Parts: sequence; C-alpha cells; structure tokens
Amino acid sequence: MAKEKYKYLPIEAEESEFNVRELLDRYLRYWPWFIIVGGLALGLAMLYLKYTEPMYKTVSTIIIKDEDKGTGSDPSALVDLGMMGGMATNSISNELGLLTSKRIMYNTVKALDLNVQYWSDEELLSKELYDFSPVKVEIFRLDDRGLEKAILSESNVYKVHNLGGGKLSVVNETTEEEVQTDLGQMVELDFVDFNVQEKEGQEAVPPEEAWTSIRIKFVSLGSVVDKYRGKMVVEIIEEQSTLIQLSLEDPVPKKAQDILNQVVFEYNRDAIDEKNLIAKNTADFIDERLAIINQELDSVETGKEEFKAANSLTDIGAESNMIIQNVSEYNKRQQEVQTQLELTNSMLNYMNSDKLVLFPSNLGIEETSVNQLIAEYNSMVVQRNRLMAGSTEKNPIIVRLDAQIAQMKNSVRSSLQGRRDNLLISSGNLRRQSGRLGSQISAVPGQERKFRGIERQQSIKESLYLYLLQKREENTLKLTVRAPKAKLVDQAYSNWSPISPNPKKALAIAMFLGLMLPVLVIEGKELLNNKIRNRSDLEKKVKGIPVLGELPKLTKKDKEFNANSNRSLLSESCRIVLANLQYTMVKHDPKKGGVCVFVTSTVKGEGKTFTTMNLAHTLATTGKKVIVVGADLRNPQLQRYKEGLNKVLGVSDYLVSRTQELKHLIQDSEQHPNLKFLPSGSIPPNPAELLQLDKMGAMLKELEEAYDYVFVDTAPSMLLADTFLISKYADVTLYVVRTGFTKKNVLNFAMDASKEGKLKNMNFVLNDVGLANLGYGSKYGYVYGEDQPGFWQRLKHSF
Repeated sequence: MAKEKYKYLPIEAEESEFNVRELLDRYLRYWPWFIIVGGLALGLAMLYLKYTEPMYKTVSTIIIKDEDKGTGSDPSALVDLGMMGGMATNSISNELGLLTSKRIMYNTVKALDLNVQYWSDEELLSKELYDFSPVKVEIFRLDDRGLEKAILSESNVYKVHNLGGGKLSVVNETTEEEVQTDLGQMVELDFVDFNVQEKEGQEAVPPEEAWTSIRIKFVSLGSVVDKYRGKMVVEIIEEQSTLIQLSLEDPVPKKAQDILNQVVFEYNRDAIDEKNLIAKNTADFIDERLAIINQELDSVETGKEEFKAANSLTDIGAESNMIIQNVSEYNKRQQEVQTQLELTNSMLNYMNSDKLVLFPSNLGIEETSVNQLIAEYNSMVVQRNRLMAGSTEKNPIIVRLDAQIAQMKNSVRSSLQGRRDNLLISSGNLRRQSGRLGSQISAVPGQERKFRGIERQQSIKESLYLYLLQKREENTLKLTVRAPKAKLVDQAYSNWSPISPNPKKALAIAMFLGLMLPVLVIEGKELLNNKIRNRSDLEKKVKGIPVLGELPKLTKKDKEFNANSNRSLLSESCRIVLANLQYTMVKHDPKKGGVCVFVTSTVKGEGKTFTTMNLAHTLATTGKKVIVVGADLRNPQLQRYKEGLNKVLGVSDYLVSRTQELKHLIQDSEQHPNLKFLPSGSIPPNPAELLQLDKMGAMLKELEEAYDYVFVDTAPSMLLADTFLISKYADVTLYVVRTGFTKKNVLNFAMDASKEGKLKNMNFVLNDVGLANLGYGSKYGYVYGEDQPGFWQRLKHSF
C-alpha cells in the first residue's frame, strides 16, 4: 500500500520541473534583449552616478527648555513676576512651527547672505563653492524688482575673471555685457551695486595658485527662504520630551551646517526678545505707578509736617498708648486692605486702555484666581505677538486668539471689580470696628486723631512705594539675564558619505529594470497578442489534432521556393512535415493509388500555395511523382511558380468539357522533372457547381493512379464552401496556420470543421515561423550542418 501511495510522486515532480524549465526557456529565447536592455540600464545608472550632484545630510539636536519649572539660573523673583511662562500655554508643536517659520528662515538667509551664490566656472558640472569661494561679494544696493526681472530673463548670473594685478572682468552670462573693475571697487549694475573682494585665508585655492574665474549668481531672498524651509525637517526625537532634531539635505555640507546653527541662534534671539518685551512692559508700569505714589507720599509727608508745626506737636499720645495698642490690630488690617484696594484700583485703571498690552503680574494682589487669569492673559498676548510676526490679523488663528484675549480681559476686569467690592466691604467693616474703639478715646485731643490718620496714610504709601521699588530692581535684573530658550545638544554636523545618489541602490534599480523591462514587454506582448505566434500557441488551441511541423520565415535574401538547396532551413522543415505526414498515412492502401493531400487555410494570405509547392517539391526530389492541382478556381496562385499558367486550360476547363483529355492539361514544372502542375484554368462564373460534379472525383482518382502524391491547392475554408464540397476526396487535409497572421479565435472554426467531419483527416502545418520560435526554441531551431545566424539576425527575429 505504501508503494501505491507514492508511485505518482516522481511524475508530479517531473511535471513541476518541466513547467519551471518551460518558463525559463520562454525568457531565455530573448536573451539578446536582456543583455542589451540590461547594458543600457547599467550605462544610464553609471551616467546618473557620474553626473548627479551628491547630497549630504546635516543634523543638529536641541532641547526646548520647559520654563514652567524654572531653571537654575532664573532668580525666584522673576518667577514671582510671572514673566517666565513662555511654555505654559504653548505646546511643543508651536515651537516646531516657530523653528520652521518663514521669519526665522528669512533672518537666517539674510544673516548668511545666501542670496548670493558662488559657483565654479565649469560648463558641464558646475558646483556651488560657498565658503570655498576665493572671493566675497559685498552688496551696497539691491533692487528686488530689478532682480526679479533679471531672474526671469536669466541675466542674474555673472562670470568674474581674474585678470591679474587686482584687475577683474565681470561678464553677464546671458547678455555678455562686460565691466572692467578692480578688487574692492564698486560695480554698478541695473539691479545691484556690489564689490568683489578676495577672501583672506580661503581654502578653495592653494597658496601657490591663483584663481582664474568664478560664477556669481544673485537670487531673491524669498526664493532661498522657500527652498530651505521646504528642505529643512524639524521633528521630535522622543515622545513626551522636548528633544528636537533639525535636519537638512544639501550638496554643500558646510552651508547646511551654517543654516541649522543660524536657525537655532535666530530662534533663541527671538525667544529672548519676547521675554524682554514682557519685562519692559512691566518696568514701564512700575515706573508709572512709582511716579504717582511718590507724588502722593510727598503730599502726605508735607501735610504731616504742616500739621505738627501748626499745632506745636512733638510727642503725641503718651496717654493714649493703651487704647492704641487695642486698636493696632485693626489699623494693621486696615492698612493691608487699603494696600490691596490701591493695587486693585491701579490695575483697573491700567486696563481701561484699548491697546493690546501685557498686564503686570504678581504685583502683590493676594487673590490667586486673579493672578492666574492675568498670567493666562499675558500668555495669550505673547502667543499672538509671535504669530503676528509671520502672519496678518486676518489669519483665522489670530482672529480666534483676539476673541479669546478679549474674553480673558473681561474675565480679569470682572475678577478685579469683584475683588475691589470685597475690599470695600472689608474696609467698611474695619472702619466701623475702629469707630467703636474711637468712642473710647473721645477724650483724646483731635490733634492726636488727625495725626494718626496722617501717619496711617504715610505708612500705606511708604509700604506700596517700597514694594514697587523692590519689583523694579527684580525686573531690571531679568532684563540683564538672556538665557537661551533652546539648549544646543549637538551642533550641526554632516554625514560625509552622501545619502544620494546611492551607487548600490542605483545599480540595483538598473539591474532590476534591465531584467523587468524585457519581461514586461514580453508579457505585455503576450497579453495583447490574439494571434498564433509559435507552435506552443497552436498546440494549446488545437488539442487532439496533430501539428505536423513548421515552415520558417523567409528573409529578404531567401527565395520563396528553394529549388536547388537540399540543406536549406526551408527544405529541412518540409522534410520534417512530410516525415510526420507518413505516420498519418500508415493505413493508406497502396493499391488504391497515390495519396491525395488537400492543403487549405482559414483565410487568404496564410501560405497555402507556398506550403503546397514546397512540400510537393521536397517529395519530388526524393524520386516521387508529384502533381499539384490548382483547386482554388476563384483566385489561382500557381502562376507564381511558372509563368503563363494563368493563361492555359486547367481544372475548370476539364470539368465543363466533355471531350477534353486530362493528360493534355498537365504542365511540366520548372523546378523538378518529377513535379507536374494541373492549373486551375479559366475562372468560371459558377465554381461551386463545377466542384460538386462527379467528374471532379473521377479526375482526382485518375491523378492518384498516375502519381504517387496529388497535392490539391484549395480555397480558404472560412471564406468559401469550395473546399468542403470536395474534401471527401482527400486522404489527408493539411490546414495551414501562419504565425503573426492567423487569429487564435478563428481556429475554433477549424476545430469545429474537423469534429463535424467537414475536413477529412485534418492536420496542421505552422507557416512563417521566426527563427527564435522554430522547433522548440532558438537553441534547437537551426539546421544541422549550417552556420547559425549571427547575433543581430537572431536579435531581429527574437520578436
């Protein structure tokens, strides 16, 4: 049982191996095309690698400080002022947007003078020199509109030639206008005024050599800004962190390094300017309040002095010390309430302005919710100012922020007004309580009461004045602290191995395309092909019906009929067809006479007559007596092989005549003595009726008795019924199919005709087969004993 179970496995393996081999053979027959396309692809890849400018990747890493938590260098007083809250309401995404903003990049490009480019003076591969330029251009005037016009007319590039002795020649590449100048002397052009200076210590040219020429290109700042904004990539390295990586790809690594370093510098400078703006607004507010309180304090002190002088007072209230001690606590609380009330009123007066300004924060207001609202309002104003630097007031984000700021301002005002109302109530309560105690000291002289009131006002003003002086000093200290917001982790550095072009990748793609393009062409041709191309196509369509052989495609130098060459490819192919034909005739009775072979096809032009003549001639050369009968009475073709056959009597004349003898109609051929012709004769008006006559069968019977082989060249089967009318007389029918001409679907007609018995003992012959498809592939499709075709001939016939 075990043997039975596995006895078919070797057969399956063999079939699988055959299929793989067949698939490989399918492509290997086109190997010249794979070599040519692969060679071209590799050649293009080499040209690409040679002439493509290499790109290098430059990277820099920074950390955005989280200033909510403070830093070691920030004084605690600055944190109390609430001026270090830059990150409090802004996500790290906003910082990424600021790093890539147009304003930051504009400042970077302007600082590095990137709108002036230096290129080597080479025709084919001009390279940007940047810092390796032997000269430096200093611009005195640049007209943006004039530059745009020059760029459009491509007249913004100048060649600077070193004439020696400090002399220069400046030539416009487009207009070829030339200006003679000296090193350091100003050159005045339509859109720019500049001078050219040699760089000291430049690295481009060895000291013993002098530079000869260089190309200088003027471009607009905007175009450079847009270019590098699009190329620079800013991304967070790790989630939940402020570690940011900036990367830039450019053919000049030093240039990319300078750009990234300058971007970080501009970002830090922008952040410091924002911090100083908040501190400056706070300083202005404090100075304004100090001026007012100083004036009020002077007034109180002057009143106190005048009061004591008018009443001749030196030491007041010794006897009221006991009562004063009782009310001291109320006075202290009254002082605190009055201080808070004064600060609250000051803030409300400051808020009456319609201008969008930053509010002072943490000035001593003891209401936590009010301080939080002020901090949130300031953060919104800072965020709006940052966005306005690179946008307009019509920006939807600015509009939304304006609405939020207005709403927050109303919230702050409402909170301060509520705070003031509460303080007024507290002040009233304290006054009433003080009034109750005041009744106890009614006996104290009025001077004492007035004097204490004056001292109380003096104490309030002094306390507020000292507090504001302290805050002014702290704010001044903050203005001197310029800590960068972005801490540099890794200064910009470049990978000195270019990221593109990648030789391995380019060559791999070239090899892939070299293999895949021919495959795609082959498969595409196969997919779109609806015609028979080779023997395999034919055998798949006509399963069960033998394919006797193939006849090769003739080249221009080949003759349609090989009368003298016995070793030609056509002769060998005919012998193969005839050899296979013998196997179909094993049951033929020699006593019956010769073999009657009908040759037909689907439509005109598939090579019936060509096949008939070459098979007949091949048999004649073996000593067989062969005759070719022209049975296509409508469109005879035998005259191609002997001049004048269309003018002599033939089959049609024999069928309509009662006296005509067949032997008088037979013509000798010019190709071989054993080969005879029976032409079709005059073209009749009723060929179908003539072919149905019994005389047709008698004629073929007579010929079979006189010849070993009778080849009947019939009409196309699909177009006419003539062949079907006489097919009963055939011993074998050869159905000719032409590669690249016969459509696959029309073979269904031949198959149906065979199944229905309309065409007797039908076999196929494949005609006009290319060298690459002849036999079982190009490896075995050539004639033994003859030189194989050359490379270009095989390449020509591979498709």
